[in-house]
Amino acid sequence: MTTWMLRRLIQAVFVMLAMTVIVFIGVNVIGDPIEILISPEADQAERARAVAALGLDKPLWEQYWKFLLGALQGDLGRSFVFNEPALKLIAQRMPATLELALTAVLMSVVIGIPLGLYAGLKPSSLAGRTIMGVSILGFSLPSFWVGLMLIMVFAVQLGWLPSTGRGQTAELFGVQWSFLTANGLAHMVMPATNLALGNIALVLRLTRAGVRENLPMDYVKFARAKGISPSRVVFVHVLKNIMIPIVTVVGLEIGGLIAFAVVTESVFAWPGMGKLIIDSINVLDRPVIVAYLMMIVLLFIVINLIVDLLYTVLDPRVRLENKE
Repeated sequence: MTTWMLRRLIQAVFVMLAMTVIVFIGVNVIGDPIEILISPEADQAERARAVAALGLDKPLWEQYWKFLLGALQGDLGRSFVFNEPALKLIAQRMPATLELALTAVLMSVVIGIPLGLYAGLKPSSLAGRTIMGVSILGFSLPSFWVGLMLIMVFAVQLGWLPSTGRGQTAELFGVQWSFLTANGLAHMVMPATNLALGNIALVLRLTRAGVRENLPMDYVKFARAKGISPSRVVFVHVLKNIMIPIVTVVGLEIGGLIAFAVVTESVFAWPGMGKLIIDSINVLDRPVIVAYLMMIVLLFIVINLIVDLLYTVLDPRVRLENKE
C-alpha cells in the first residue's frame, strides 16, 4: 500500500506540473485582457502602466515561472478584475458548487440504483421498460432547456419553488451552506435536480446492465441453491459485485459535476465556481481562469485516488500492489 501510494503521489506531481504548463500557456495566448479592462479612450501611457501593473509586459516564460513559484507557496495570482487572490475568490464560491454537485450525486445514487435494480430484475415488465424508456430522456434533453422548463413550471406557473439564487445560508465550520436552512433547500431543489438528471440515467442504466450480466453467473446460482433469500442474493451478492463500475462512474461524475456545472449555475443564477469562471472568461481574468482549472485538475486527481482506495473495500480481490 505504501509503495502504491508513493507511486501515485509522484504521478500526481508530474500531472500537476504538466497541466500548469498546458493551462498557463493555453490561457495566456488567448486574447488581450487590456482591451477589455482599459477604456478605449485611454492613451498609450495609461495602457503601458496597466500592462506593467498586471505583469503582462514580461516574457511568457517569466510569467509562468513567477506563477509556478507562487503556486508552490499557495499563491495562484491576483485577479485582474477584483484585485484579490484568485484562490480566495474560488474558495468563496466553492461551497455553493460543492453542495450543489454533491446533492446531485446523492440524488443520482438514491434514485438511479433502486430503479436500475428493478429494471434489471424485471426487464420484461411494463415498469421496467418504462424506466429504461424514460432514462433516455436524461441523456437526450439539454440541461439548459430542462432548467428553463423547471423554472417555467415550478417557479412561474405553480409558484412552488424560487427560481434563482442561493437563498438563506447558515454557518457550519466557518462556511456558509444552503442545505442547513429551509429556504436554502428550496432554492437547491431545481438546480440540483437539473444537474442530477443525466447522472440518474447513467447510474440507472449501468446498474441495470450489471444486474443482467451477474444474474446468470455461477455464484448467484450457488447462492440460490443454498437457500439464501432472493433479497439477500440481490442486495448482498449481486449489488456488491456491480458496485465497482458504479463507484468509478460516480466518482468521476463528482468531478465532472463540479467542473461543468456552468450551465446549471448560469440558468439558476447560482453563485458558484461555474458562474465565476464564465464571468472571468468574459473579461479575460487570466489568474482566476488558471487557478480554477488547476483546482479542477487537483480535484480529479484526489477523486481518482479515493476511488482506487474504495476498490479494495468493495472487492478484496482487487489489490493495489503485488504481495512481493
